[in-house]
Amino acid sequence: MAELIIDHLEVAVADKVILNDVNLTINDGEIHALMGPNGTGKSTLSETIMGNPRYQITSGRILLNGEDITEMATDERARAGVFLAMQYPVEVAGITNADFIHSAMDARDHHEAVPVLKFLKALNQNMAFLDMDEDYADRGLNEDFSGGEKKRNEILQLMMLQPSMAILDEIDSGLDIDALKIVARGINEMRSQSFSCLMVTHYQRLLNYVVPDVVHVMMGGRIIKTGGPELAKELEKNGYEGLEQDVKG
Repeated sequence: MAELIIDHLEVAVADKVILNDVNLTINDGEIHALMGPNGTGKSTLSETIMGNPRYQITSGRILLNGEDITEMATDERARAGVFLAMQYPVEVAGITNADFIHSAMDARDHHEAVPVLKFLKALNQNMAFLDMDEDYADRGLNEDFSGGEKKRNEILQLMMLQPSMAILDEIDSGLDIDALKIVARGINEMRSQSFSCLMVTHYQRLLNYVVPDVVHVMMGGRIIKTGGPELAKELEKNGYEGLEQDVKG
């Protein structure tokens, strides 16, 4: 299963309400896109789903495959199958990219070590699929990576960890067209009935390569409109003008 239900979610940061009565259901095998102007709560929703303690859930629930994960710690959510590709991946010196991914896979499997040869085979295959040079495996985690290389590395982690629910927070930001196509290729490779995804994006260009099943528009801390892929094209053409009345309604 790969079902996520956001049920009447209200979230505050430092006692300021950011998300107000957010409702969202992602069914097995679906890819959803979340769009909206800056500062409307899209990244807040992403971080809240992943369990960042900075974001306080004041009401509502988050259900993953029928299980209430609202009170789970971040690492527990990750073991349950949630993955967050960060908008701004951090650099971590002192641990190689390969060791980080291997450790994450071991932790996901409740500390059952993934055999090294099996890990290296999968790593090499996925890096080749994403057109990543082999030396990326031995470099520090995201250390001296360009913005595009960091985003591609997030997709490598996604393909290695094989989560059931991925949250991709502006995975397309800062990518040139070639890198965008490679990132999209990795996301499409993951598509299956056992994998679902929420892609936060500002632009139609990602959705030209990863066609979503459902598109949502968030404004004023809540989802005000939902439709198919054509909704993203409408936004690309007309922007968000005219939707303010939906926020007030």
